[in-house]
Amino acid sequence: MKKTLCLLFVAWAGAAVGAYAQETTPSKTALANPITASEKGAYGYISGVVVAAAEKMPEENYSFKPTPDVRSFGQLVGHVADAQYETCGTAMGEQPQMKNIEKTKTSKADLVAALKDSVSYCQKAFAGMTDAKGAQMAKMDNYDMAKLTLLSVNTAHIYEHYGNMVTYMRLKGLVPPTSEKPAAQGQK
Repeated sequence: MKKTLCLLFVAWAGAAVGAYAQETTPSKTALANPITASEKGAYGYISGVVVAAAEKMPEENYSFKPTPDVRSFGQLVGHVADAQYETCGTAMGEQPQMKNIEKTKTSKADLVAALKDSVSYCQKAFAGMTDAKGAQMAKMDNYDMAKLTLLSVNTAHIYEHYGNMVTYMRLKGLVPPTSEKPAAQGQK
């Protein structure tokens, strides 16, 4: 009886460990390119919340500036979009696209669309990136940087300006996307 129980326990434990390993094993792409996969994950998170913030801020607050000497909320959105085109274009080895969104777009619809387009453009940079390609050097603003470093700088830049956006949203009585409580289980 003890042998049977022991064999059953070993079989159950083996199946449980196998199932757990299947759920937690990174994809083959992540294993082959762990630095790129990590950076892509960080970028995916922050680009999603910055777009959510841009969508959540009401149109009438796009011209809001906490003080006269800083960018308006809309200018922040345009600035992030412009910077993404420049940085991700350089990382892809393309001539950076200078769209001047910050200075030419003012409506919420135009700025949100431009931001989403810039995110898609950067996703294209990640889709073609590997750790080996990411180690190749590129020049931006007279600095030589590895292409993955450029993508990391872009991610950090978005985090910086998302912090500004959070402050603007709080001043307008809005809860930023990263502070929203998740919906209760079963509610939509």
